[in-house]
Amino acid sequence: MALKVIIIDHNPDRTAVLRQAMLDLGHNVVAQLGANEDILTSVHKNQPDVILIDMALPDRDTLEAMRLISDEIPRPIVMFSEQSDSQTINEAIASGVSAYIVDGLDPRRLRPIMDVAIAQFKEHQALKTELQTTRNQLAERKDIERAKGILMRAKNLDEPSAYTALRKMAMDRNARLIEIAKMVISAEELLR
Repeated sequence: MALKVIIIDHNPDRTAVLRQAMLDLGHNVVAQLGANEDILTSVHKNQPDVILIDMALPDRDTLEAMRLISDEIPRPIVMFSEQSDSQTINEAIASGVSAYIVDGLDPRRLRPIMDVAIAQFKEHQALKTELQTTRNQLAERKDIERAKGILMRAKNLDEPSAYTALRKMAMDRNARLIEIAKMVISAEELLR
């Protein structure tokens, strides 16, 4: 499968090597950027499948751009660097880099490196989605419990009766239980 790739590197010779390696693998290079170019705008515009970065030392601006990409439009990011210190690696990974490769770029290793980076990215995204879903469910459960407590106090109901009342209101209004719970909470806050 042909991937759309953005290459980021300020060294034209290394960029040419990366570009040719991508073409040899059947991928499309949709943009080539220097380290100081607007990476985020290019990612929005070109919608790449993978971002490849080759630089001797990842700078703060590039790492910040990777963080913004990971927050706004997550993509697998492979970074080739000569820096092998733990702090630089940790900063890169925290910025959203899927694979951090030290000691240069070997075009023959690109396919497996990209495959691993894409697989790790997909796994990470699935975990983030699952975590967010769980957080949302917990927040909804908390609001439903709070609404039940409000009804229990206001109408002198026991917990099962308060829950039944919430469900009945939801069914009568053809709404989700959480929507009714939030309405009850808002009404109670309004009356304080």
